[in-house]
Order: sequence, then structure tokens, then C-alpha cells
Amino acid sequence: MKNSTYKLLSSIILSTALATSLFFTPLTVNKAFAQSSVTQISSSDGEEKIVDSTGSTINVQLSGPAITRVNENFDVNFQLNGLSEEETAGKFVIEYSQSLFEFVSVQTANSDVSIVGQNEEPGKVTIIIATLDGTLENNKNLLSVTFKAKSETDMKGITASVEIGNAEDGSTQQVQDNISIKVASGIAGDLNNNNVIDVGDLALLIKYFGIDSSHENWNKVEAGDFDGNETIGIEDLAALGKIVLYDNGQQFELLEADIMNIQNAMAAGKLTAVELVQQYLDRIEAYDQDGPAIKSIISINEQALVTAAALDLEREESGPRGLLHGIPIIVKDNYDTLGMATSAGCTCLQDNYSVSDSYMVKKLKDAGAIILAKANLSEFAINTDTNSSLGGQTKNPYDLTKNPGGSSGGTGAAIASNFGVAGLGTDTGGSIRIPSSYNSLVGIRPTIGLTSRDGIIPLALSQDVGGPMTRTVADAAIMLDAISGYDPNDIVTAGSVGKIPTSYTQYLDKDGLQGARIGLIVDSGVMGNNAEVKQLMTNAVADMQAQGATVVQVNIPNITKILSYSSLSAYEFKFNLNEYLSNPRMVDSNAVRYHSLGDIVASQNDFLASLKNTLTTRNNVEILETQEYKDILLYRTRTTQQSLLQVMADNDLDAFLYPSTSGPTGSSSGSANRLSPFSGFPSISVPAGFVTSGTPIGLELLARPYEEGTLIKLAYAYEQATHNRHMPSTVPALPDVVVTPQP
Repeated sequence: MKNSTYKLLSSIILSTALATSLFFTPLTVNKAFAQSSVTQISSSDGEEKIVDSTGSTINVQLSGPAITRVNENFDVNFQLNGLSEEETAGKFVIEYSQSLFEFVSVQTANSDVSIVGQNEEPGKVTIIIATLDGTLENNKNLLSVTFKAKSETDMKGITASVEIGNAEDGSTQQVQDNISIKVASGIAGDLNNNNVIDVGDLALLIKYFGIDSSHENWNKVEAGDFDGNETIGIEDLAALGKIVLYDNGQQFELLEADIMNIQNAMAAGKLTAVELVQQYLDRIEAYDQDGPAIKSIISINEQALVTAAALDLEREESGPRGLLHGIPIIVKDNYDTLGMATSAGCTCLQDNYSVSDSYMVKKLKDAGAIILAKANLSEFAINTDTNSSLGGQTKNPYDLTKNPGGSSGGTGAAIASNFGVAGLGTDTGGSIRIPSSYNSLVGIRPTIGLTSRDGIIPLALSQDVGGPMTRTVADAAIMLDAISGYDPNDIVTAGSVGKIPTSYTQYLDKDGLQGARIGLIVDSGVMGNNAEVKQLMTNAVADMQAQGATVVQVNIPNITKILSYSSLSAYEFKFNLNEYLSNPRMVDSNAVRYHSLGDIVASQNDFLASLKNTLTTRNNVEILETQEYKDILLYRTRTTQQSLLQVMADNDLDAFLYPSTSGPTGSSSGSANRLSPFSGFPSISVPAGFVTSGTPIGLELLARPYEEGTLIKLAYAYEQATHNRHMPSTVPALPDVVVTPQP
């Protein structure tokens, strides 16, 4: 094959790879894989040292400097030995510690070898190489990978595995015992008939490049004729190369699919956004109003399939916009969304078809996400039960007799039930973290100022903030990348300028707990008294310590005083809501029937009956600028912030740890959730396990302002070490929903 042909092949594969590899999130590591032996660079003082991997016919040799210098680039070179004379293709998977190194680039060290596929993920890069003018040579540099050192260290933070394809018979040899993922029989591209799409198949297809159906060996490669033109051409090589690069041809499974799984399936050409949206719509139809009747969804976006089709076409013509391209999202029904009513769960606002998207929804759309549906919530986000006059009572999918927490419980129940990939919630006092805890989800309440509240029906703007609710920490990081940033229509976001990293995915470090110092808050007002929840926290502490963290018990000064303060929603709601309803940039005054809280209360019954006293009381607040209100706003915030920062400084802490909810669903959620809104500091809820009744509980980590990256790093390391989440049994897979790989 000529070099020009190789370049064309590389460009076809990489046109997809590069467009989707920016800040890719890592796939879940199979524990069996994690425990297998790895090839590791080691070094001695001042010398480059090569260490051979063992336990395999073919050995990989890596060489690198003995010591790296901070902010300096260095190269790691790859050689192989033990090769025969028939190996023509290889797949290199290089994993590295993101806390120590930054991947810069990769290039071939040999003009006879070409890179035909490359995929970058945080802490991992996958490279496909091939040669046609000869074979891969022993003891000769094949690849040179450039890293930038973040600290002075040795090479122990870089490991690699290699899979080699034989052109003679399509066999493969693995230097590391990777877990092969079997695919259905008769899959296009499985030329060596081992039920796995691998570089052995690619090696065979390269060998027979250019032959057509009249060739005597056509039967050996017919399954690789992806475009069906009865000739093995460059498009066939590119199609197979993409499958090998992204996911070895395994079937796409909808349940628990994360953003990276989906993007890889789409990049491999076996899943479309239209198919994905339809599968989620099928699950909503089967389980949300029928079957267990979760009742998490208020409305479906009637244009979701149309939008998905347009995004599929865009992907085909120019590649994906990024990691959220074609990803179906469920948003709480207090986010303004063009073409859909924004009701806050109240029948009084079911005709509120906003005239613009909320800032965060627009950011998601700009990133290529699809707004699939609007989720139920506690009406006006006032309570934590997710009951509304428009949406009814949402059920907890882990226990259909219980509620899912709130007020973002519709989003929580929907994402837990696999009705969408990820969701948006809002949090005034605990409304992201409580339902995340009760639905075994990851929920981030950002620093007030990181995400814009513009276009969100408010509850109390001094405490309101919007954030992601997802099944994995990695997906939460991807979502946070899309929705954070300065918005001139919400001036508080000006505080985020210069404090947002290039990507929050850079903090997805499975070793992120190593060396961390975490303060376990043991005050009873925070920890609570539920024995099962306390045992889960004890387990979490042990898990974190096993991952290299130091966990110390701490008490928060003034904690009783802090927790005695009330939420400011009782003061602010009337004024914030009236301002929203009168804003022509958001609300069409000719379309809505009510223009103030007073109008809604005067209707007597166009809202949830149980809220009548609450809404009436809040409507009777005459002025906001009372001394009582000012004192709470000043002293509550100052006392909470100073108390938390003092303990962090005195104990050299990276974050605090406590239960997201001090009891399981059906009991009190406790008071711990107040620390984040009362201080404005960011927090994250992560699945910690389950109580004996089968319902989940989350743990919460809290850090200093704009240190969401620290929270993501700690939470990701904990998640990867424990994998506490599992999906609810009340909403199983639907028949025939698995998409079989297609050519």
C-alpha cells in the first residue's frame, strides 16, 4: 500500500477520532482487567532502562527517562520483540496518571509504520498502527509518545498493553490479558472467525486490500466488504479500523450506557442518535406512565427525533461537535426550553411556552445535546417529595412505595430508570443531592456563580443553582463542561471568570484519592443517627483510606447555629417569581394566564392543594429588605463560610465528607444538605451503597469555592474503586432493544 493510501486511511478514521476525542471520558475498567499484569516503565538513577513484559510470546519494550522535570516534555518509545514475519497491525493502549502527566502527541518512530487510528481519553490513549510494505520489525522503535510532566517523578505512572494482528491467519496475540468482549456470530468484519473484532481482522483486510469478488480468496474477506461494492477498498479498511479503535465491535447496550459508550458506538457507525432517542422513548412509554408508572416525565419533546436526525446528518457530513453530540438529556421542568412548556410542575403555568432557552439549555443544545423530555418536580421546587399538580407523584424506582426525593426527583428517577443519558436539576437547599442520593446517582451542586440561573423559574436566587445529575462521575464532568461559564444575564457568574478549567474531565483520575486529606464531619446534626447510613459512611471511609486518602474526624464550629437558620425561599420566592413572570425575554405575557404569585394564589385551585398555605404565606411577604432577612443573608453566609474554611485550614483538608441524606427515602433527609447552599460552596453526591430495604444512599463531598475539579477527582476515584451503583429492578431491559452492530 502506498504512503498516500495510508494517509487517506488515517484521515478517514481520524476524522471521527479527533472530533470525538477531546476530553473523552474513560470506559469503566473491568476488575478482572485491572488486576491483570501490566507492562510498566521503570528506571534507575540517570539512566534509561527498558523492562520487558512477561507471560506472553510477544513482548513490548518501553523506554523513557529516569526522572521527569516539571513542565518539560519527554518521550516514551515502544519496541516489540518475539514477532514473527507476518505481523502487520497493532493496537496500543497506553494508560497514564493524569495527576503526573499530560499526553501531548504520538508519532511513528519508523517511516515504514503508519498510525491509522488514534483515540484520546483522560488518562488513556489508544493507537492503531499498520504496515503493508513489510511487517512490524523486532527491536525497532515503532511509536514515540510525548508527555508533559506535571511533577518531578519516575515513570511508574505509565502503563501499556499491546495487541498484535497476524496477516497470515488473522490471529492476534496480546501482551496483556485484556478481557475480550464477544460479539454476535456473523458480525461484519470478523474475518478470523474468533467472535471478536480485533487487529487480526484488520491485518487480514490489509493483506487482501484491492481484491474483488472474482478473487480466489474473496471468501476470506467478504465479511469486510462494508460498503457492499464487492471490492476491498479504503472505505472498508476505514470502517473496520473505526470498530477496532473504538470498541472491538461489541454490541451496544442501552441500560446504564454512559456518554463515552454512546459516542464510541456512534463513531463505529452502529448507533445513530435517532435510534438512541427512540430507544429511550420506548422505555418512557413502557415504564413511566404504564407498568410501574414511575411518573417522572411531564412532557416529551415532540421534535426530539427530528433534531436527532439532523444531528446524525451533521455527524456524517462534518463530524460530531463534541462529546454531547446526539446525547438525549432530560431537564427539570423549571428550565425554559423553546418549543416546550415550562411549568415548574404547576397547572397554573402549563401554558408557559417560553420565548427563549435558559442559558444552560442553550449551552447543551449548542454542544449537540438533544432535549428529550422535561421532568417532574416538587411544585415550584418547594418541597423534597416530587409531587406536583401537573405531574402527580413521582415514584422511586428502587421502591415504588416511596418518593424519589426532591425537588429534582423527576430528573433523578428518570436518569436512574435509564429514560435518558443525563439530566439537569436545580438545588436551593438539597434538591440535586437528595434525589441523587435516593436514586443512586451522581449530582453536582456547583459553586453559586459557576452556572447561570437565567431562564430558570426561581425559588430563592440567593441559594439557587443548577447542575448535572448523571449515572457516572465522568458524565457529570462532561455535562459541567458544557453548562458552566459567564452569562451577562446572571451577573453572579462573573465570579467564575478565570476559575473554570479547560475541562473538568482532566480531573477524572482513578488515583485521585492518593494523598488526599478529607474531613469526616461527625456532628450529629450532619451525620444523623441512622445506623445503616452511619455504617455506609464507615465503609466509605475505609474505601477511601484503601485508595490512599487520609480521613480525619472533624467538628464544625457553630454547627448548631448554622443548621438553625432557615432557607431564604420563604422571603425571596414571591419577588423572584414575579420578576421572572414579568420578564419579556423569558415569558410571553399574552400566553400565560397568571402574571404574579398573587394571581396564582387568587385562582384558589390552579396549583397543588397542599401548597395553598405555603403559597399564601409567601405571597403575604410585603417587602424583601427587612432587617431579619438582611441578618440571615449576612450572618448565615459569613458564619457558615468562616466555620468551614477554618476547619479546612486547621486540618489541611481538600474536602469534607458526610452523608448526602442522613436517612433513606421515606425518612428525613436530614440537615447536612444545608452546608453547601448556606456557604455557596460546591458539593457532589456519589452513590455510597444501599440499606437493607434496597434503597440507595449517597455520600457528599464539599470543597472550597470553584474547586469542582477537586470534588470530581475525589468522587471519581471513589466511584472507580467501589462501583456502588446498580440500576433498579423495576425497569428492566425491554425486549429486542439491543442494537446489533451493522456495517
